[in-house]
Amino acid sequence: MRRRLAALFGFCVIDMLGFGILIPLVPYMADRFGVPPQLITPILGSYSLCQLLAAPLWGRLSDRYGRRPILMSSLAGACVSYLLLGGARNVGWLLASRILAGLMAGNIAAAFAYASDVSPPEKRAATLGLIGAAIGVGFTIGPPLGGVLAGKDPARADFLAPALVSALLSVLAILLVRFALPESHTAEHRRLHAGEPRRGALRLLRERPALATLAAATLLVTYSQSILESIFAIFAMHRYGFGPRTVGLLLFAAALPALVMQGGAVRILAPRLGEARLAMCGVFVYVAGLVILGEAPALGAAIAGLVLCGIGLGAYNPSAFALASKQSRGHDRGAVLGAYAASASLARVIGPFTSGPIYALLGAAAPFLIGACVTLPAAWLVRRVRGT
Repeated sequence: MRRRLAALFGFCVIDMLGFGILIPLVPYMADRFGVPPQLITPILGSYSLCQLLAAPLWGRLSDRYGRRPILMSSLAGACVSYLLLGGARNVGWLLASRILAGLMAGNIAAAFAYASDVSPPEKRAATLGLIGAAIGVGFTIGPPLGGVLAGKDPARADFLAPALVSALLSVLAILLVRFALPESHTAEHRRLHAGEPRRGALRLLRERPALATLAAATLLVTYSQSILESIFAIFAMHRYGFGPRTVGLLLFAAALPALVMQGGAVRILAPRLGEARLAMCGVFVYVAGLVILGEAPALGAAIAGLVLCGIGLGAYNPSAFALASKQSRGHDRGAVLGAYAASASLARVIGPFTSGPIYALLGAAAPFLIGACVTLPAAWLVRRVRGT
């Protein structure tokens, strides 16, 4: 199991590194094409809209054909989308690259399903936390690396070099899956459960109330997270005049605490506090960070808010995912996690489609403060799951 987890850890780092490189760049690309803030964030939301439509299908396909084919197929699509983005000369090509990337985004749910396949129930939270940490490594290193490759000046930023690096990393991740990651959901296991009924995402959520409650909580948390991710580059560009490099470094300030939480602290705290209580604490810390970020009088306070956001998300995400994984029955884990991930994908659609208009109509602080108000009830929803 250790060799499999080591290979999966490496895959997630490489894959998310390629994805993370482009996080601070898309708003600057859209701004260069003359797109206003209220339309920039919907371009980001198009990725999540397509991911929402595709995530349950990828989960079902991973249950039917195994995890490895899904991982490699989705990575190939991501590679093509990065090349499209790097070569974009107008907003139409930029939008097309985001749509393709979203449709092919089946790798994360498949990676978590793989981790659940190879870990015993008593170690599943720690294993999912480890995979979350691998994803966190990519998100931690990716944005500052993308910013460095793009440059400091928004007007002269280079978007082709980061896109090429992301495409090469996708190819490297495909090779890692092909040669170092054996199948976890074997043909024998698939045949054993071939006659068992497969349920769609909505039916799974109706039949398993705890899963639906967790999905609702994650929708609220991810909504505000998507607001933060989609509007922060615009916020920093307008308030401080920052370019991609500085925005990437500031996002590093939020990603590093999340990485520390998922990679080490969650593995220590989850057995002591329980996954539900740890998730609730994560919600409270994250909400505090959003409020501080929204009301920050100076850059130092904004950085403190970002750090708290990272700590809160680092506590909540792996804990909630572990709780969702417990709602599966072995053979349908991919479908269950796909349904759970679909709620996050829905939030990632709503967040970017609302963050830009909120920013334009109500001011720079409004997206963060509204996100905090929406997120707070997630703690109560997790408590309901804890009581069942």
